[in-house]
Amino acid sequence: MEMFDWEMLLRLVISAVLGLAIGLEREFKRKPLGLKTSLVIAIVSCLLTIVSIQSAYLFPNSDYILIQMDPLRLAAQIVSGIGFLGAGVILRREDDTITGLTTAAMIWGAAGIGIATGAGFYIEAIAGVSLLLVSVELIPSLIKRMGIRSLRSKELSLRVNLRNREDIEEVITKIEKMDMEVKNTRIKDLKEGSYLIALNVRVNYERRTSDVYHAITKIDKVNTVEISG
Repeated sequence: MEMFDWEMLLRLVISAVLGLAIGLEREFKRKPLGLKTSLVIAIVSCLLTIVSIQSAYLFPNSDYILIQMDPLRLAAQIVSGIGFLGAGVILRREDDTITGLTTAAMIWGAAGIGIATGAGFYIEAIAGVSLLLVSVELIPSLIKRMGIRSLRSKELSLRVNLRNREDIEEVITKIEKMDMEVKNTRIKDLKEGSYLIALNVRVNYERRTSDVYHAITKIDKVNTVEISG
């Protein structure tokens, strides 16, 4: 108890609060990185950084054995080890869409915040979390409102089932006239004699997915529709 340092406890508390802020942002968006995961990453990263730094100065040099330690050797391993958690939240869907990259980056960021706090950089850690939240929440919204078409759109994946081969070109043309930009097209023959059109389209980010679905189902030649995005 003589070696107890209240500043170390303060670092852990600050790290927990900052980790909580990151976790809440992901929790509100129903992402894999939630409150508990974010708290554990931030607190344990902070704790390991404290142990790494303090142990480098607690072990005295001996006349017979010279102990030389890198104060941040454990922190360096945190950065590489946290990659396993980040890889676990990156998903590849059936339409080859990659999701979870932002969450993986936030996991890496939570570890970095814990390391910075454990090393005693309180102001920098708080500023880092503030910039993270602003970058993830405010900046994308501001960019979308700038009026640049490519930044005001979102990408949807469509799977349209048709009965006749002759209707393929007509259906694609009608979809393009619905203010949808077709980015990629894939056509497949199905066993039951129907045809599948897989499209990646861009639409205005304010346009609801359900509206796109209802618009496509009204095309006469369309049998079934599947949409994701």
